[in-house]
Amino acid sequence: MPEKFFPIDLSGLKTFSIADRESKVSIDNFASPWTRGGTFAEFLHTLPDILAGADLHAVIEAVATAHGNDRVVLFGMGGHVIKVGLNPLVIDLMDRGIISAVAMNGAGIIHDLEIAMAGKTSEDVAAALGDGAFGMAAEPAEFLSRAIETAANEEIGLGRAVGQAIVAAGLAHADQSILAAGARLDIPVTVHVAMGTDILHMHPKFNPAAAGAASHRDFRIFASVVAALEGGVYLNVGSAVILPEVFLKATTLARNLGHHLARFTTVNLDFIQHYRPLTNVVNRPTAGGGRGISLTGHHEILLPLIAAGIIEKAPKG
Repeated sequence: MPEKFFPIDLSGLKTFSIADRESKVSIDNFASPWTRGGTFAEFLHTLPDILAGADLHAVIEAVATAHGNDRVVLFGMGGHVIKVGLNPLVIDLMDRGIISAVAMNGAGIIHDLEIAMAGKTSEDVAAALGDGAFGMAAEPAEFLSRAIETAANEEIGLGRAVGQAIVAAGLAHADQSILAAGARLDIPVTVHVAMGTDILHMHPKFNPAAAGAASHRDFRIFASVVAALEGGVYLNVGSAVILPEVFLKATTLARNLGHHLARFTTVNLDFIQHYRPLTNVVNRPTAGGGRGISLTGHHEILLPLIAAGIIEKAPKG
């Protein structure tokens, strides 16, 4: 056994003044109490300029700056964005010319169409799965199957075909449809389908070859938007797998074809941070320049805050 241990001698400890020390937090970064009757812009200034508070400001600044400089703002979204009631905010940013293009997964066209057609979406899966009724609503499947055939006949993308069909049909709630807004404003809304993931794929009139061709055309349109992303912003809102993978491939495709894509901002916004968005959206594409930001929180709270901040900050629109 070694000798007994004794309390260490502290008399030779080296110290320095706190005034000379670098610190991560300063009172200059602190939050401010709210004053009743203030404006939203004043509310944003009350947030602490620390961690997510600073990142929230950075996202707003990046989008507002990109918009002011006529650079691309690309909005990628999962179906959950629709299911938590955010279509009006996305459409408003499209109307203002702030969002340059939208990308969604295959579920997006289903939820967006159901909103336009019936004013409601998101069936109770647990209640319907037991007897095989889940996903068997006839009208949305038939409507989308016809739109897919149109995409094949006219050689247009899937998003544009569905958007044009919603407008042409004069659906009761077409004003709440992101796809219809894209067709109306001539803003690309691309749809990226993974076969077998969507209820539409179970229906007999669904044409997988036509859907695949239309979705691949949308991928090429999406890649052309990504190729113009220098100085712009890509937001991935609520897609954990499909859009992060599509974005990564579009990024390498654009660079391979000689497009300059070095300094831009990427943002992942979700209530859980997953591997693929953090790797394929936030980290890898911006490794050579630019900035990747991740914000964790509920879409129905964070996206309205960001949208309002952008509108307050944007120099036009």
